[in-house]
Amino acid sequence: MGLSQPTDAELDAMIRARLATIGIDLDQLPAGKAPDPQTGSPGRDTALASLRDFMRTTVLPLSSYTFAADAALAQQAAPPALYPSIDVVREAR
Repeated sequence: MGLSQPTDAELDAMIRARLATIGIDLDQLPAGKAPDPQTGSPGRDTALASLRDFMRTTVLPLSSYTFAADAALAQQAAPPALYPSIDVVREAR
């Protein structure tokens, strides 16, 4: 069964939770779609709509990408490491 696109409410909850973890509160933006005339900051609805669009057009397609389709990339056993000697178990000689 394939994954379905998340609803707007699900994306809003995820966006708000992720922003809250880094200390950003969207409730400080002006309510509605109209920007604040004094500061120019976007309205809360406009900001959420923009972030939902970003999630749907960028993050979701990237998360479904796999390297298995590219034979050259599929050969790599592990991601590159700064000091691979401590990450790779070698056979004793």
